[in-house]
Amino acid sequence: MTQLDWHQDAPGLDDLVMLDRDPADDEIDQVAVRGYRLGRVRSEMERYGVDACLLFDSVNMRYATGTRNMQVFSSRNPARYLFVPLDGPVVLFEFTGCEHLSADLETIDEIRPATTASFVAAGDAIAGRERLWAREIAELIRTHCGPTATVGIERVNAGAAMALAGEGFTIVDAQQPVERARAIKSDEELKCVRSSLRATEIAVGRLRDAIRPGLTEQQLWSVLHQAVIAQGGDYVETRLLNSGERTNPWFQETSGRVIQPNELIALDTDVVGCHGYYSDFSRTFHAGPDEPTSAQRELYRLAHEQVHHNMAIIRPGVSFKEYSDRAWDIPARFEAHRYYLSAHGTGMTGEYPYLYHHRDYEHAGYDGVFEPNMTICVESFIGADDGGEGVKLEQHCLVTETGLEVLSTFPFEDALLAP
Repeated sequence: MTQLDWHQDAPGLDDLVMLDRDPADDEIDQVAVRGYRLGRVRSEMERYGVDACLLFDSVNMRYATGTRNMQVFSSRNPARYLFVPLDGPVVLFEFTGCEHLSADLETIDEIRPATTASFVAAGDAIAGRERLWAREIAELIRTHCGPTATVGIERVNAGAAMALAGEGFTIVDAQQPVERARAIKSDEELKCVRSSLRATEIAVGRLRDAIRPGLTEQQLWSVLHQAVIAQGGDYVETRLLNSGERTNPWFQETSGRVIQPNELIALDTDVVGCHGYYSDFSRTFHAGPDEPTSAQRELYRLAHEQVHHNMAIIRPGVSFKEYSDRAWDIPARFEAHRYYLSAHGTGMTGEYPYLYHHRDYEHAGYDGVFEPNMTICVESFIGADDGGEGVKLEQHCLVTETGLEVLSTFPFEDALLAP
């Protein structure tokens, strides 16, 4: 059996690897998606007493209106931002020369050039630029929200925030209403989630098919990127593909290390994919050509057991505290290297809520309730604290009216699940 044959041996994997993207995956009413999301933001603003939100986070801007431009660049440069009042016009302040990109979005009422209040843009005159920016925004807020408005902001430099507070407004963090808004998906929005997952599964199938000793981690990881971008996805948010002993502990970034025969290869997708939606599942593979060892199979079976035990707990009305109390008990030898979360929300990125292990709940956890149309990723990492390889598995799921639906359909490894 050749290397390539071994990696095409899983039932149904040939079809997955060779599958072209289904055009039906993109039959989505994007106007309805955008309208729902903007409505969710405003509903949560009203709930928390926020008169206007000023959004700099490019993912939050995209969630609220659908506007998309240089999402990675904008994550560290305050060069575009969005004004969302509780009532009144939504105004996009766009990067210089890019005003045309969002001109057709029905969620945006006006597009203006942005004033970039950053040291890179203003140099030692940054304080003056921040005051100018604050005066421009203050005029807009007073016009549509009044002189004593409560304004939610996020991800703006401290000087700009202080300058805006100096205009007489109450400044609060916009994360609370926006994260709460993002947590509940519409049925049309869930089509975007499924579309992104299907494309990422195709990409992971191609990565799996490419596995062979002699490739570097980076060369193998690049297969995922190529397939994601070719299908209309955006980017991969982290660098989490590792091989051999670099699989344990987790969170070792992809490197130039050469993959050796019969090692484990662990992947967390973390793909910001089609329609801007996160596709987040994890799989661990075996490099071949021999069968996995009993030690490798034990790690895999434990990770598989943890994920499925914890998925079985989740249903509407279950509290986060109850979930934590009932979650899978991690064996002592794997506790130190446990994944930092038991599960987490997901949407356009990882998002609210975070679900913590029982042993971490007292100092890190918070309570809440699982609700229908939350999308939740259930996590496991199993690696001994004294070294050796590790296994990363994760499923991307939907909380339904009656329980949990698994959205990530990429198969697990039969050879690693074998007794």
